[in-house]
Amino acid sequence: MNQALPPRAKFHHMKDGTQEDWNIIGAEFFEFRGEVSRRLKDHLLLLEGDCGGFPVDRLTHCLQTATLAHKDGKDEEYVVCALLHDIGDTLGPANHADVAAVLLEPYVSEANHWMVKHHAIFQGYYFFHYMGLDRNLRDQYKDHPHYAQTLEFIEKYDAPAFDPDAEYYELSFFEPMMERVFKEPRRSLYIKESA
Repeated sequence: MNQALPPRAKFHHMKDGTQEDWNIIGAEFFEFRGEVSRRLKDHLLLLEGDCGGFPVDRLTHCLQTATLAHKDGKDEEYVVCALLHDIGDTLGPANHADVAAVLLEPYVSEANHWMVKHHAIFQGYYFFHYMGLDRNLRDQYKDHPHYAQTLEFIEKYDAPAFDPDAEYYELSFFEPMMERVFKEPRRSLYIKESA
């Protein structure tokens, strides 16, 4: 039994697109965007079992980080950022913080976005010198308005979240928070917001 395919745009080059084509694409886009939380959860699960030499696997580290932030009273958006801060490890091992930040950017505040984007440089304080790098690279941002928040994130939540004996909340605890944060973008990356 053949099922009817959903409607599709008819153009072969975007310059030939019509209003009808873009109505079809727009409807699909909003439905697809509504599933972003589920897709992020699926990708986060790829971190399970991957320790990368650390004392806990990457998923456990993310869950511990988010648990620490939640128990400390941080808001849902911050906790979701804590949960997803290393989601880029599988796709961008050389720039995992950038990958995570790009995924979060439309949905979170500028401060939380900046924190996730720069967390790798800030955490480098603990180990860069063992790799022949400058452990004080984060000092270049000392005058930035989000420096203190990022430093706190590293010191209180990210850096201590490698404890094999620590209790943490399961991913299912954070799923409703993810759904709320990713329900709708807070800011558009395509349309300049008016001041």
